[in-house]
Amino acid sequence: MSGVEMAAKTWMPYPLHLAILEGLEKKGGSLTDAELYDFLVESFGDVGFRNLNRELLRLEIQGRVYVSTLTKGKRRVELIRPKEG
Repeated sequence: MSGVEMAAKTWMPYPLHLAILEGLEKKGGSLTDAELYDFLVESFGDVGFRNLNRELLRLEIQGRVYVSTLTKGKRRVELIRPKEG
């Protein structure tokens, strides 16, 4: 496999963080991490749970999502909408 073919399979044509935000918006603003992962896999193929966790952490640091623990091994991901003013 050449470097060009490998790069085409490695990079997503649509950034994962935008797909996460779009998925939360479409689904009403909040999902469990498993539901969000399933949505992303259906829409974009195998994204990997590790990649999802990394992007969720980045989005939470940026103040765009809030991640809270529901039960052991299950989290709720909420979209933070900017206040209108």
